[in-house]
Amino acid sequence: MSFHPDTASLQQTPKPARATLKPEITRKQRVVIIGAGFGGLAVARELGGTDLEVTVIDRRNHNLFQPLLYQVATAALSPADISEPIRRTLGRYANIKVMLAEVVGIDKLENRVLLDHGAPVSFDRLIIASGSEYNYFGHDDWRAAAPGLKTIHEARLIRHRLLLAFERAELSTDPEEKKALLTSVIIGGGPTGVEMAGAIAELGRFMITRDFRMLAPEHFRVILLEAGPRILAAFPEKLTAYATRELEKMGVEVMTGRMVEEVSREAVIAGGETIRTGNVIWGAGVKASPAASWLGVEGKAGGRVPVGPDLRVEGSPAIFAIGDTALGIGDDGKPLPALAQVAKQQGQYLGRAVRAELLVGTKPQPFHFHNRGNTAVIGRHAAIFDFGTWQMKGRIAWLLWALIHVYLLVNFEKRLLVTVQWIWRYLTRQRGARLIDENASAFVPSTTQRSET
Repeated sequence: MSFHPDTASLQQTPKPARATLKPEITRKQRVVIIGAGFGGLAVARELGGTDLEVTVIDRRNHNLFQPLLYQVATAALSPADISEPIRRTLGRYANIKVMLAEVVGIDKLENRVLLDHGAPVSFDRLIIASGSEYNYFGHDDWRAAAPGLKTIHEARLIRHRLLLAFERAELSTDPEEKKALLTSVIIGGGPTGVEMAGAIAELGRFMITRDFRMLAPEHFRVILLEAGPRILAAFPEKLTAYATRELEKMGVEVMTGRMVEEVSREAVIAGGETIRTGNVIWGAGVKASPAASWLGVEGKAGGRVPVGPDLRVEGSPAIFAIGDTALGIGDDGKPLPALAQVAKQQGQYLGRAVRAELLVGTKPQPFHFHNRGNTAVIGRHAAIFDFGTWQMKGRIAWLLWALIHVYLLVNFEKRLLVTVQWIWRYLTRQRGARLIDENASAFVPSTTQRSET
């Protein structure tokens, strides 16, 4: 007897499912960087070309080489010589997105950055490199009369006022009015104040000698005001003494121990003395960006955010802060200074650390700052360098300062342009950017300007 299977039942029996393995779909880790200054760009470059989704947020569309901003203010360089669009700087990295926006807060619970417009930006790691702004010590109304030197806008404003004062003095028939218009007052004896004082002295002497027929050297004054006992307090005393002597040789009046009491467009009152002026420049101190308020933490030492050895914000394992925003402690137990070299080294370290943590799972080692030296330029053939264990001053220091600053510019094109202009200016003493914007109303200083370092 033969057995014949039930064909119908076989057709109704389902075939066994084929085993398939679907790959697990995971999103890329998201890193957000606030600020595209020295620190922010250093982080971005380390993360460029990796398997991370990076977003750079900045309130300006360009990065800025701030150490040479004073040369824009004194008509030695043009703004384009020391700045570049952020999108161009980072454009070669396909994994980096650039956003032009103002940060207004940080949602630590949801890991989101809140912006003044547009949707919040989510992150797995956040790096705050939003820099600092000038501190007017409770007198923010002085900002309009005494702009600082943190942005191109402010540099152009200072240049506009400086050059316009010479033109108005040329037309004046009153010797006292000429003297007032040609008096520049720089408030603050740090590196920025010293560099501005020296550059204005060189520019003024040149223009009076070459370009203006109705002005004389006795009409021209440059005054550097410092509330402390000496200028360049962060440098050794022997370098401070040298800088003071060189400034005085250039005709700069260095006034120390002078607390500023009142500032207006026409005058500065310091130490009980009223100084009539045509141009006031502020360089008396900085404070950190509002990062502490974004995070809901108490800022220390000028509003800086305390960070640990790996630059994490205390109590926030996904958030880091660097540069002028952060209060980090050096190997000597002292707070790290708010210098460009600190921000850049922190950015390079943090970029590598975040990359290793997110892609490899490696725990970062503590950050160690390597001091490359602190410097300030005084004028032609005069600069100072402090390397800690030894110092340098004079012509060699000036040449070293020039070489380092050219090297640190963002790309080869900028280095070539600045080098050529410096050589030409050195040989001819000419200033190439002495332009006055006829629309003076365009130069109204903002009360919220901040630099990203």
